[in-house]
Amino acid sequence: MNDIDLDFERSNRIGLPEIVYGQHKSPAQLADVAARFKQQQASLLITRCTPAQVAGLEGEYDPVSRTFLCVRREPAALPGIVGVIYAGTSDAPVAREALITLRFLGCETREFGDCGVAGMHRLLAHRQSLAQCTVLICCAGFEGALPSVVAGLMPQPLIAVPTSVGYGVAEGGRAALHAMLASCASGVCVMNIDNGCGAAMAARRILNLSKPRELNHAGLVDRSAERHQR
Repeated sequence: MNDIDLDFERSNRIGLPEIVYGQHKSPAQLADVAARFKQQQASLLITRCTPAQVAGLEGEYDPVSRTFLCVRREPAALPGIVGVIYAGTSDAPVAREALITLRFLGCETREFGDCGVAGMHRLLAHRQSLAQCTVLICCAGFEGALPSVVAGLMPQPLIAVPTSVGYGVAEGGRAALHAMLASCASGVCVMNIDNGCGAAMAARRILNLSKPRELNHAGLVDRSAERHQR
């Protein structure tokens, strides 16, 4: 099959590997993708996939986030910790997608679940642990108030992710998206609805700022030292 052109040079260009979006791809397409990643001895992450799509492939399927992960080489660890906060268990699929993507990217994480604004004491109980994080990802549905609250309490870069959780006008995540975009808390970055993977990639870009970067003769980030460490 030649209808999928994989980008194995992406890490050299931008410091982030390609992640495969699985929705609407056939099992045969994903099997071909997995075989080509194996040929490169590269780790593979497939998001938004079903067990049937990845049946028989080498790796681990997570039913909560609907992700498939095969780690062949542990990524070089980055300094810093990414905290993933989510309002309730209904938001767990998006938060879990972020956590697994962060693992794939070599980021250390902390998970803070059931922190919705309906019970503010649950969030406040984690303030000391949250203060140890370098970047925060905050997932919430309904009225999407949680990122504004967190950003008003904590100083770190905060990436807000609206989730498609809630009744009526909240259904589909648009109310949360609009609330996060309209947040009065300064400097909140907002992802698209349910995009936990994108939030993890954004957090990785922030952590990358702590690493010295040198360009090679082609103008790409020189990662030869990283590859030597592996």
